Amino acid sequence: MLFPRQKLLEREDASLAPYATRSSASRGRAHPESESEYRTPFQKDRDRILHTTAFRRLEYKTQVFVNSEGDYYRTRLTHTLEVAQVARSVAVALGAHETLTETIALSHDLGHSPFGHAGEDALNALMVDHGGFDHNRQTYRIITELETRYREFSGLNLCWETLEGIVKHDVDAESYPSYAQMYEPQLKPSLEAQIAALADGLAYNAHDLDDGLRAGLLHPAQLEDLPLWKVLTEKLELDCSKMSELERRIAIRELLGWAISDLIEESERRLQESGVSSAAQVRAQPRALIAHSPRMASMMLELKAFLYQNLYHHPSKMQQTFRAEYFVEGLFRAYLKRPQMLPHNVQARFQSVGLERTVCDYIAGMTDRYAMEEYGRLYAPLER
Repeated sequence: MLFPRQKLLEREDASLAPYATRSSASRGRAHPESESEYRTPFQKDRDRILHTTAFRRLEYKTQVFVNSEGDYYRTRLTHTLEVAQVARSVAVALGAHETLTETIALSHDLGHSPFGHAGEDALNALMVDHGGFDHNRQTYRIITELETRYREFSGLNLCWETLEGIVKHDVDAESYPSYAQMYEPQLKPSLEAQIAALADGLAYNAHDLDDGLRAGLLHPAQLEDLPLWKVLTEKLELDCSKMSELERRIAIRELLGWAISDLIEESERRLQESGVSSAAQVRAQPRALIAHSPRMASMMLELKAFLYQNLYHHPSKMQQTFRAEYFVEGLFRAYLKRPQMLPHNVQARFQSVGLERTVCDYIAGMTDRYAMEEYGRLYAPLER
């Protein structure tokens, strides 16, 4: 039995909650095109994201640990997949559109530079007089401009709802950037976009903690004063002074399950309390409807602060930050001095966006590995 697009749309309408976003009510694409015979518009968007060059490059871009430090640690790609898994779980439980939620989650880090936030900060400093650099804005530029896969238009020509979810990644923002003006910046994002954003924070808190413990940069005993860890280890009867690898994995798994359940239950409470019965009413709410309970939100903030101080600012990570700045600054200044070293298709963008932005785009698209190799080719050719 075949399920062509129309049947898929009908099944979708029948199965989703009233407040969910629906493919059948999509505001469409900037450039009109025919839809797939056996895929809904949001399925088509998801597939376009998965086939981008930017998505593939996430495999060798830093989450916390540079790829060369070991193949156990999470990369920007595995983080993205974990965010998508959490987001889908929450969306299914709440009756939101799981494919749209997944698509936004898969897209959210496409604009990250090599070397994680250290690389982003370095590029932003170098571009301070030329518009700066922000990975969220870069994601939007990638999917609307930089990915060239069609004769008829630049970018991926994604649905309005997908683009809205990407530009409104910060669900609690008091104002959105100028490039968000066509996506109703005065309104909250869709429920699906809210789910993807909260899934991101939940996933990186839990998984960065896991990687930090696995690497030995954090010790379970350091966590004993954190309320979230204290409740978790007492429940599991774990001894922080001699936690095994298996026990660490169990603790992180239980942490994720607990946080996901809390997110679902608090969000359901807010949805019921608000009385929303359409996607438009979700956007018109004065506050986000997807949220952790006050207790869990407080514990997550404490965990985030702990990671910021003890993992992201660990001496070995500070060395990594210095190296990232060194590589990014070296590449940036080299290409500015000799732009003819850039590939011809990259040079073709000088006139439309300027030399500095072209160089910034090129470096931002690099993987950690390629950036280090390119630096070596430019500055240490004899060693190679």
